[in-house]
Amino acid sequence: MNFEELKQCYDFTGRTIAITGGAGILCGEMACSLVSLGANVVILDRDVALADRLKDRLESGPGRSMVLAGDVLSRDSLVEVEQRIRSEFGVVDTLINGAGGNQANATTSDELSFFDLPDDALRRVFNLNMLGTFLPCQVFGKGMVELGKGNILNVSSMSAYRPLTRVPAYSAAKAGISNFTQWLAVLMARDYAPNIRVNALAPGFFITSQNRFLLTDEKTSELTERGRLIIAHTPMQRFGEPEDLIGTVLWLLSDMSSFVTGVVVPVDGGFNAFGGV
Repeated sequence: MNFEELKQCYDFTGRTIAITGGAGILCGEMACSLVSLGANVVILDRDVALADRLKDRLESGPGRSMVLAGDVLSRDSLVEVEQRIRSEFGVVDTLINGAGGNQANATTSDELSFFDLPDDALRRVFNLNMLGTFLPCQVFGKGMVELGKGNILNVSSMSAYRPLTRVPAYSAAKAGISNFTQWLAVLMARDYAPNIRVNALAPGFFITSQNRFLLTDEKTSELTERGRLIIAHTPMQRFGEPEDLIGTVLWLLSDMSSFVTGVVVPVDGGFNAFGGV
């Protein structure tokens, strides 16, 4: 493969990419990077106003972008969004399932024991992560079957490898996403089209709006005990930056990984490799 062919592997011109949770810290960076490489990118989020901070970068092209309200827990909402994308950009050939996260009342603490975690909070966290990945794969995956090719990128977690303390629903859901990624990769390749690939990222620790309460003190902005423990167990001695995910995302979505499917790739500063001693 010569230099020009290598450059073309990361030219996403003509690709139509839907990103659930696309207005978030991590997925917003993915969206801007993909637009800069020529892709038509659709950000799906329950709160479209969160994408306002990305407006200038998304409009700088050369790709095009849309921001649409969508609920990953509503099949009807997803079907409506899929039809709108078809009319504007054509069939979605790439799906990034970025919607997910944890919440405080599904997290154990000195004030809230495991035995007292409310079932509605556990259900919301599990559904948002697991069902919120499952349903978009169903809705947008049909279009990939039509095309005979496609790419699905799910978002797992370090907690899928070894469950982290305090976040039982989140850990169980992310483990489910890793398992589902492998299951769907096999289904798509064997039953529909070998060129439909399904993989996942497993980010290490990135400070976002959803985990900030666990990692930093709200009043002082200093690291909590949990935050310090994470840094102590991350060989690279820092939290991840959103940009740290982009290289892996582009590789998994490009033809440079055309023989890769059913894998979960850690991007974690060495956290998963470290045994603690």
